Amino acid sequence: MKGSLFSSRPSSPSRSSPHRSYDSPSSTPPRARHTFSETMMEENLDYAEALIRKWDLDTHKHEKFSSLFVDDREEAKKLLEAVTGLQNAMHYYVKLSSSSEKIIRSQNLMQIAIKRLEKEFYVILSANRKNLDSESVSGRSSRASARSSISDFYEEVYEDEEGATTPSRTPPQGENSISESDRALDVTMADLKSIADCMIASGYGKECVNIYKLIRKSIIDETLYYLGVEKLNHSQMQKMDWKVLETKIKSWLRAATISVKTLFHGERILCDIVFSSSEKIAESCFSEISRDAAVNLFSFAENFGKSKKILSPEKLFRALDMYEAISDMWPEIESVFSHESLSAVRAEAMAALVQLAEAVRIMLTQFEAAIQKDSSKTPSGGGVHPLTRYVMNFLIFLGDYSGAISDILADSPVNAQTPLPESYFSSPTHGGGEDPSAAAITARLAWLILVLLCKLDGKAVLYNDVALSYLFLANNLNYVVSKVRNSNLGLLMGLEWIWNNRSKVNRYLANYERMGWSKVLSSLPNDPTADIPPEEETYKKQTSWVIPDPKLRDEVKITLAKVIVPAYRAFYEKHRGDYSREMGTESIVRYAPEDLDNYLSDLFFAVVGTSSYGSKETSLSSGGR
Repeated sequence: MKGSLFSSRPSSPSRSSPHRSYDSPSSTPPRARHTFSETMMEENLDYAEALIRKWDLDTHKHEKFSSLFVDDREEAKKLLEAVTGLQNAMHYYVKLSSSSEKIIRSQNLMQIAIKRLEKEFYVILSANRKNLDSESVSGRSSRASARSSISDFYEEVYEDEEGATTPSRTPPQGENSISESDRALDVTMADLKSIADCMIASGYGKECVNIYKLIRKSIIDETLYYLGVEKLNHSQMQKMDWKVLETKIKSWLRAATISVKTLFHGERILCDIVFSSSEKIAESCFSEISRDAAVNLFSFAENFGKSKKILSPEKLFRALDMYEAISDMWPEIESVFSHESLSAVRAEAMAALVQLAEAVRIMLTQFEAAIQKDSSKTPSGGGVHPLTRYVMNFLIFLGDYSGAISDILADSPVNAQTPLPESYFSSPTHGGGEDPSAAAITARLAWLILVLLCKLDGKAVLYNDVALSYLFLANNLNYVVSKVRNSNLGLLMGLEWIWNNRSKVNRYLANYERMGWSKVLSSLPNDPTADIPPEEETYKKQTSWVIPDPKLRDEVKITLAKVIVPAYRAFYEKHRGDYSREMGTESIVRYAPEDLDNYLSDLFFAVVGTSSYGSKETSLSSGGR
């Protein structure tokens, strides 16, 4: 026998076995029963020897091998039954005498038979690599799951296949009929299972498993190779150009999903089917063909997380992609690699999550520091700063990973590290209550936006004109609010946050209007012939100022027109006639109220040149998405 895992156990003869029952009636005298049983065993031994020697590989060694399971399925079934009968005969003779000549004869015959079965098993596995692909096996397993057991299902398949030549056994066409390829797959798995059952029962499970491992492990390794999975340690990754490494990460993301959900899943099912007669053997076999490959698969993600020297904010999203991929596959990982012997795979997948999470936290800290250290110049016209565009586009992408970020930041709440009140980081959801799962990412997003706004406050004071400073703040905060409102960030930050910051935009604009245009209203002279002081040429000064958002630009123009035009109209109506009569010529008040409307409409487009009639060009902020 071959050890505890592959121990032999007698099998009862098949229903169609030509061997007669080994049990005699209980009323038969013991000596008669012994004589009867011995006679039956000799007959079975003779029958098995004739069949086994008929298909002895040594007898046909000069001929091209031809599988019985392809050419003569009835003979294949008889051979399996002969081996089963031979094993039972060996058990019988061992009980009589351990040195019986018949035992030696039986053992020699068993060696011949097993050699043939090993060859059949190898050929079926090798010739059906395409039929036994993991995707097909995964799909066909649903049929077996509806039956009482996998073993029962494939016994039925084997029996149905035998009778398929008879018209009465032809499967009906319809929703329950299966394709030729599916039928071929079912028959192949049934053949492998029948050989494995026979070899395991005869004490040759180890030999069967070795053949299986040789073929199927190579298939797993080849598939992962073609999927682009490489074995790279963190030292190798740190020396690699980022574009090259990013390409490998993209390949890994695709390969990981296919490997877990199709490749390893299908191999687990195939192992469970072929070795369904022994759960321990099935477990051991799947573990040995998959463990190293699966550990290597997840070590790629872990090693990226360990590569601290190459971490930077632009690499954050690839780390999140890998974290999400493993998290999303976790139910399949636990299911496919559930055996205790595969605990190393689960441990490696968990280690990858831990290292990736740590890498994400590091890169978020780097991103925050980059905002604080930004030293780029402010736009001359008070438009949206490139930093604002970069940060908000970054945060929008970050919001798409809300589930992963929430998991990663759950143990490190940002409000615990700042003096700001907790209420600043909370945001009612659209449902009206606090969403616990979004709390962590909401807090971090709110904090990063606050860091950005503080940086913009510092940049605003660099303008020499206070009104332009307020316009700059209004433009940038409006951009922030618009990006939040029109993306997934809106759900995370909540309506209250949007309303509060939109109100702040309005306050900035009110300050801009007050600081930029109050002198205009107060400077309308009683004498319309008086010169306009250069420092009060507000319009000319603001022709280079911009409001990139069309909606906000129109709102500001309407507000200015409502304040300035009526005051100027009153001035115009009061003095136009008087000065015309006194001078005896046409009015010296050069601009009608309608002209003022037109000039205001030209504002905030960043007019090029000093003349108010100069051509206009749209100002494009650098660093956009």
